[in-house]
Amino acid sequence: MENKVNVYFFGKRYEVPESLTIMKAMEYAGYRLVRGCGCRNGFCGACATIYRIKGKQELKTCLACQQQVEEGMYVATLPFFPLVKQVYDIEKIKPTEQIMMQLYPEIYSCIGCNACTKACTQGLNVMQYIAYAQRGEYRKCAEESFDCVMCGVCSSRCPAGISHPQVAELARRLYGKYLAPECGHLEKRVSEIERGDFDKIMEDIMNKPISEMKELYNEREIEK
Repeated sequence: MENKVNVYFFGKRYEVPESLTIMKAMEYAGYRLVRGCGCRNGFCGACATIYRIKGKQELKTCLACQQQVEEGMYVATLPFFPLVKQVYDIEKIKPTEQIMMQLYPEIYSCIGCNACTKACTQGLNVMQYIAYAQRGEYRKCAEESFDCVMCGVCSSRCPAGISHPQVAELARRLYGKYLAPECGHLEKRVSEIERGDFDKIMEDIMNKPISEMKELYNEREIEK
């Protein structure tokens, strides 16, 4: 028999196999997950979770689909956190330092506690990309925040009330539209698609059996 551990979901104790992730352990315990779960592979950010180990004071954060259960783990899920999302027209704003000050002025209240970085479920240097946003260095902010899954855990721990994922998203949009170098081969391919160059190829592929489609996908030549 597999070793089991005692975990607590919303204050109630359950005995579950120690090899399970928090998400799978909840299902093992009888919970039917209809929200707060998505890709189940660490990319959608829907299963943000806060937990504490019995007898210890440290409050830890994770994604429930990735974190393995531990003995004495007290779990509280955080499937939604009310981030501030400002409304703007990307066609009208420009990549200036002033636009960040106008839309997200709270970033200048950052006290440098680094709680956001410590809480990040992806291990990102959140405080650093906020510093880049403060200085209008949108390329650096975009690159530093690229792997953000918008789970909101960083913001839940921020005493300044910063909506870090939304700040990063604005920086990435500004960089992508105004600052990133143009991609010639991408523009060429879009033109080919719009012209219908691949319509016949796609039609032929869609008429193939699923097994043959999978084989074509697995053996495709990947561009380096």
